[in-house]
Amino acid sequence: MLSAKAALRQNVWVALTEARVSRFPGATGRIPNFVGAEAAATRLAGTEAWRQARTVKANPDSPQWPVRQRALEDGKTVYMAVPRLAEERPFFLLDPAHLADPPRTASSIKGASKSARRASIDDLDPVDLVVTGCVAVAEDGARLGKGGGFSDLEFAVASAAGLIGPSTVVATTVHERQVLPAGRIPTTGHDVWVDLIVTPNDVIATRRRRRARGGIRWEELTEEKILAIPLLARLRAQLDAGQATSPGGEDRRP
Repeated sequence: MLSAKAALRQNVWVALTEARVSRFPGATGRIPNFVGAEAAATRLAGTEAWRQARTVKANPDSPQWPVRQRALEDGKTVYMAVPRLAEERPFFLLDPAHLADPPRTASSIKGASKSARRASIDDLDPVDLVVTGCVAVAEDGARLGKGGGFSDLEFAVASAAGLIGPSTVVATTVHERQVLPAGRIPTTGHDVWVDLIVTPNDVIATRRRRRARGGIRWEELTEEKILAIPLLARLRAQLDAGQATSPGGEDRRP
């Protein structure tokens, strides 16, 4: 399965590069920034899921920068993970009422460092809409990240804390060339599925799958990754001491 996913990633990166629809610094090895990202953000903002959302958890990658900007402009609170979850308080909390800079600047990684409040998982409220970055996404909602596992880990931590539940909508913004036919992306039982695929020209509502409340799959984490992410190291210490079974205590989402 790992080799099949790696091959798919490479195919998509090459397709974006050859079609000249990837932006600096290029598609390969990353969640690719694509031509039309602003149009995709605008199209996402026209959906009912967006209109209903008050809190948005968005990935920190460049292709979703227009989404984060639009969320702040529309008065939504934005949670954005610190890259690679590498801080003791691994989330940026952007309150549209308290920004040091305009939404465009504040929603960038550099700008968030100035405008956002650093937050732990316990500081966050339940999330109405998750916006995730993808290398590729299939029409059935299966997603393919860049292979680092951080997006799935963020989702697992937030789900275990009660911030993400079965009714939370998961969306992605991508270029049309990142959308694959249903069944093309190999999946496992604990993968995150996307409910809305938004391109510059279309919105694809996938078949809604029941989303179980997830947890951290400790057996799949290396010692190196646990030690590199302070939140994980703290949670493991709590578990070892028998003090907690999840990062947020009791579930906070009805």
